[in-house]
Amino acid sequence: MKIKRFEFNMFPVNCYVLWDETKEAVVIDPGCFYEEEKQTLKNYIANNDLKLKHVLNTHLHLDHIFGNPFMKQEFGLSPEANKADEFWLEMAPHQSRSYGFKLPDDPIPLGKYLCDGDQITFGNTVLEAIHVPGHSPGSLVFYCKESNCMFAGDVLFQGSVGRADLTGGNFDELIENICSRLFVLPAETVVYPGHGAATTIGIEKVENPFFR
Repeated sequence: MKIKRFEFNMFPVNCYVLWDETKEAVVIDPGCFYEEEKQTLKNYIANNDLKLKHVLNTHLHLDHIFGNPFMKQEFGLSPEANKADEFWLEMAPHQSRSYGFKLPDDPIPLGKYLCDGDQITFGNTVLEAIHVPGHSPGSLVFYCKESNCMFAGDVLFQGSVGRADLTGGNFDELIENICSRLFVLPAETVVYPGHGAATTIGIEKVENPFFR
């Protein structure tokens, strides 16, 4: 599996494009807000002859869904995420105003609900959805066993964990779920977070101060 990371800048957020030898692809967390960012993502997909099969959201906080309307417009794909986070779509316009800006497009409805254990396929690649609530009630991690990596959204970071003070967050639940659902995976599993640099499960089990 090949991975391309984009960092978009309204709230610096990592967006990932994944594909394999079949050229079928998925986009995870299209946080593209500015027009230049949207076109960069679109052009990358086109220039690499990728056939986009899924638009996945690890969760539905504002910064991770900016580009969902654009992806629907350009590729005809509705976002897929966990139902427990759906209320955030209604809250997005108000949330954006609280940060002093207006959303360029209204959030669009989910096209499919993803549940714990669901498999998302593209080409010869399979991602498993792992439900890890705590940062948000519907937070999902997308795990690729074959490629030994995960896309963790805002659940787990290099040296940190996601905040739990937003609506539906629960710090104790977050810590418990990271330990029981993610730290049981192989130590060499690469963690691609929603913000910042990649890390591994092994490093975080040993060095992350939230688990000492």
